[in-house]
Amino acid sequence: MTKRPLTRTRTVVVTGASGGVGRAVAREFAGQGCRVALLARGRAGLDAVAREVRDLGGQPLAVPVDVADAKAVEDAAAEVEERLGPIDVWVNNAFAGVFAPFVDITPDEFRRVTEVTYLGYVYGTRAALRRMLPRDSGTVVQVGSALAYRGIPLQSAYCGAKHAIQGFNESLRCELLHSGTRVRTTMVQLPAVNTPQFDWVLDRLPGRARPVPPVYQPEVAARAIAHAARHGRRREYWVGGSTVATLVANAVVPAALERYLGRTGFASQMDDGVPGAGNLWAPADGAGGRDFGARGRFSGEAHGRSVQGVASRWRNRAAGVALGGVLAGWWLRSRGAART
Repeated sequence: MTKRPLTRTRTVVVTGASGGVGRAVAREFAGQGCRVALLARGRAGLDAVAREVRDLGGQPLAVPVDVADAKAVEDAAAEVEERLGPIDVWVNNAFAGVFAPFVDITPDEFRRVTEVTYLGYVYGTRAALRRMLPRDSGTVVQVGSALAYRGIPLQSAYCGAKHAIQGFNESLRCELLHSGTRVRTTMVQLPAVNTPQFDWVLDRLPGRARPVPPVYQPEVAARAIAHAARHGRRREYWVGGSTVATLVANAVVPAALERYLGRTGFASQMDDGVPGAGNLWAPADGAGGRDFGARGRFSGEAHGRSVQGVASRWRNRAAGVALGGVLAGWWLRSRGAART
């Protein structure tokens, strides 16, 4: 069967579309004239992003769903194809998290983070492949993180889930290559992003949760994810100089990086303010009907562009490793200087 080209009228599914990176991704595809299925729990956020998609020239379909429910995800995929047509791109992005030391996270909370952040990707990928494989066409994009390779303190459940996604995606890619299908899966590893998650995440820290600098705007991530959807043959994309520095340092000097994170990883993830009550069990916009949007409270320090992200889209692997080595060396030196 001939692969159907990705045109301006392609159908895209985005999970976690009501806020943060997912919200920015939905808007990015809407600007390309796509039909965009918006999957999330929060009704206020879904209604708001549907309006934005429509205003940007896309065709929205809001589907309230908890991605931790496999049947609900499958039903959502069926509804998308019935109302918007065959799914060309599926973006797995929804997640949940807890900011706390591991010993302060209950078993139920750890399981819930895993079900949403890891199994939600498994269920989404399964629903997408059930439809893409018979057509021999389509791309699944797994939204990852530098934390898929390098765990940090206070986010053990989230880091564990991102590591699981990485292993799952690698295994799946091997199976797809073996089968000879034209369906592709790729992963986009993100840096710290200025999203509202730090106001709605379950937080048991002495202060309010924040991303580890440097921080990037969600639109930077959205552009990389849209590019990955168009060019899904690459196994993964790295966004942000800090992502490259972290991954290379973890590969070259993992023990030194671990000691550094043990010294700095607590204070760098907190600022002044009241910790969030969390959206682990219910959507953050459920009670008050608040729409959180795509950006969080860190716009004053967030970068709107990533030179490395552009290089990642076009570079060859050797150039990327060289750039990563330079960035890793600079990052470790600058962090060391900051401590003296």
